[in-house]
Amino acid sequence: MKQLFFTFFLFLSLAIVSQTAEDPIKITTSVKKITATTFDVVFSAKLYKGWYLYSQYNPEGASLPLVISLQENETGYALVGKAKEKTTFKKYSPIWEKEEIVFKDKATITQRIQLTNAAITTIKLNFFGQVCETACINIDENFTISLDGKKKAFEQIKLDEKSKILSEQLKLDLKNTALLKQTTNNTESENSLFSIFLLGFAGGLLALLTPCVFPMIPLTVSFFTKQSQSKSKGIFNAILYGLFIVFIYILLSVPFHLIDGLDPSILNTISTNVWLNIFFFIILVFFAFSFFGFYEITLPSSWGNKMDSASEVGGFVGIFFMALTLAIVSFSCTGPILGSLLAGSLGTFGNPAFQLTAGMAGFGLALALPFALFALFPNLLNALPKSGGWLNTTKVVLGFLELAFAFKFLSNSDLVGHWGIFKREIFIGIWIVIFIGLALYLFAKIRFPHDSPIQKLSFSRISFGVLVAAFAIYLIPGTFKTPNYNLSLLSGFAPPQFYSIYEQESDCPLGLDCYKDFDKGLQIAKATNKPILLDFTGWACVNCRKMEENVWSDPSIYQLLKEEFILISLYVDDYEKELPITAQFNFKKANGSIKKIKTYGDKWSTFQIINFKNASQPYYVLLNAELEILNTPQQYTDKATYLNWLQESLAKHQNTP
Repeated sequence: MKQLFFTFFLFLSLAIVSQTAEDPIKITTSVKKITATTFDVVFSAKLYKGWYLYSQYNPEGASLPLVISLQENETGYALVGKAKEKTTFKKYSPIWEKEEIVFKDKATITQRIQLTNAAITTIKLNFFGQVCETACINIDENFTISLDGKKKAFEQIKLDEKSKILSEQLKLDLKNTALLKQTTNNTESENSLFSIFLLGFAGGLLALLTPCVFPMIPLTVSFFTKQSQSKSKGIFNAILYGLFIVFIYILLSVPFHLIDGLDPSILNTISTNVWLNIFFFIILVFFAFSFFGFYEITLPSSWGNKMDSASEVGGFVGIFFMALTLAIVSFSCTGPILGSLLAGSLGTFGNPAFQLTAGMAGFGLALALPFALFALFPNLLNALPKSGGWLNTTKVVLGFLELAFAFKFLSNSDLVGHWGIFKREIFIGIWIVIFIGLALYLFAKIRFPHDSPIQKLSFSRISFGVLVAAFAIYLIPGTFKTPNYNLSLLSGFAPPQFYSIYEQESDCPLGLDCYKDFDKGLQIAKATNKPILLDFTGWACVNCRKMEENVWSDPSIYQLLKEEFILISLYVDDYEKELPITAQFNFKKANGSIKKIKTYGDKWSTFQIINFKNASQPYYVLLNAELEILNTPQQYTDKATYLNWLQESLAKHQNTP
C-alpha cells in the first residue's frame, strides 16, 4: 500500500517540456484595401522542408488547428468570419488515426477585417498554430499591421551590431544533421498516456477508501437494483451510471484543452515559474490540512440538492444527474486528490491537457468500477468491510502524502530561483519529519480531530506503520555527507545531489566535470580531442534527475562520462539568472519578430531549438569538436540503451580520421 501511495504521487512530478518561440516557419503580412472600412490581411508563411502547418479546419482530437484572433483588449475593428486558405493538403496521421488538413512548403491565409472605428490605422492580430515534423512546436505570434501600407512595427526594428554578432554565434554549423530527424524517445513516449491513466486509476482507488465515497457504494448499487424492474435492467442502469461517472471526470479536463489552445505556454511553464510553484505548494498544504480534519473543502450544499432533485427524472438524464450528485457530494474527499492530479499533470512533458484527460479517465474509471461490479454480483456487497474509523485513517494518510508532495513544488521554486534554501538535505529532512509523523499517527501516538479512540492496533495498521518508519529511516543517511548514497526511491524527486549544504567538489551531477557554457566546453573538446555529450537539462526537470541518478550512476556509464566525454550541461529553464549585460542581446526570429535574450534560460532554450529543432528535456546530443553529430540524439531511456548509445558514438569518434 505504501508503495502504491508513493508511486501515485511520484508520477505527478514528471518532467516538463520548456516551450519556446523559435519556429521553423517564416510569416510575413500584407494588406489589401477592399473598401474604406474593409481590409484583407494576408498571412504568407514559408515552412522549412518536411514541416507542416495545420489548417483552421483540422479535425477535433488531432493536431492543434490554426487560429487568427484579435490581440487582447483590442477594439475598433473585428474579424469577418474565418480566414480563407489556399493550397491545403490532406495527410493521414497514424498518431491521431485521422486524416488531417495541412499546409506544406508554404501557406497563404487571408483574414478579412471590418473597422467599426474609421479612424483606426493600425490593427493587432494574433496568429496561433502548430507546426510539426518529428516534433511539434506551437506558433503564438502577435502582429502589428499598418493599414496604410507601412511595414509591421517589428519589421522596423533593426538589430544593433552587437545583437547581430551574438545571434550569429548562437547558430552552429552542424554536420550530419540527418540524424536529428531520428531522435529517440524510448521510455518516455511509449505508453506515456497509458501509464498516466493507470496512475490516475490508482488515485481513484485511493479515493474509494475515503469516508465520502466508500459508504456510497452499497447504498447506490442497492438503490439501482431496487429501482429497476428486472435484474438485467438493474445491471444496465448501474453500468450506465458508472460510464457517466467516467464521463463527468473526463469532462473536468476539457477546459484545459481550451486553455492550451488559447495560450500553449500556460501549461508548459509550471515547473519553471517560481510563483506558480509557490501557489501549488500553498494549495496542496491547504488540501493536506483538510484531510487531517481541521476543516472541510465542500461545494455549496445547494448544488448537491439541485443535482439530487434532477436525479429523480427518469431515464438516462436521471442517471446522469445521480452520477453528478456523487461527484459533488464526495468532493470534500476527491477534491484534494484531483487537485494533486491537476498540479502534477500541468507539470508534465508533452501535451499536459491530454495527460490530465488520461489521468481523469483513470480516476473516474476506478470510482465507477465498484458500482458496475457489485451490480453484476450483488452478493459481493456482503463482503465489503463496514464503514468505520479506518476510512478516516486513510484520509489522514493521504493528508501526510499531500504535505510531502507539496514540498516538491516549493523545492522547484527554490531551484529555479537559486535561493539556496531548500538544499537536498533540507528537503530530505522535511520528508523525514513528515513520514515520522505519519508513522506516529499509525502507531496511535498522535491523533487528529475526527479520529476515533483506538483500543487495539490492527495487524495491517502496524505493518503499514513499520513500512513508513522504515522509509523514514531509509531517508536519514541522505541528510549526511555520505558518498555514493543514492536514494533511488526519491530519484528525480529530491533536489540534485550537487545542490547540497555540504561543500561539493563540483556543481555538476554525480561530481562529474561539466561545462555550463557551450563555447567553453567546445574549446576543451578541441584541446583534448574528446567527443562532446551535450546535455539539455533543467532545474525543475524530474526526468533529468532520474537519468543522472539512475542511469549516469551506473559504473560503466559513469566511467565513460568521466573519462571519455566532455560534458556540457545547459539549463534551459534558468530564467531567473541573468546573463552579464555585455552578453544580453536581441535575437531576430525566422518570422521577423524579436526575442530578448536576457537570461541563461533564454539563451540555451533558443540555442536548442534553432540548432536541434527540439524543445524537450532531457535531450542528449553527441558530437565531435568539428560539430559533426555522431549518433541519433537520445532522451529519457534505460541504462542498456544509453550505454550502447555512448559506446557506438565513442567508437565512431575514434574511427574518424
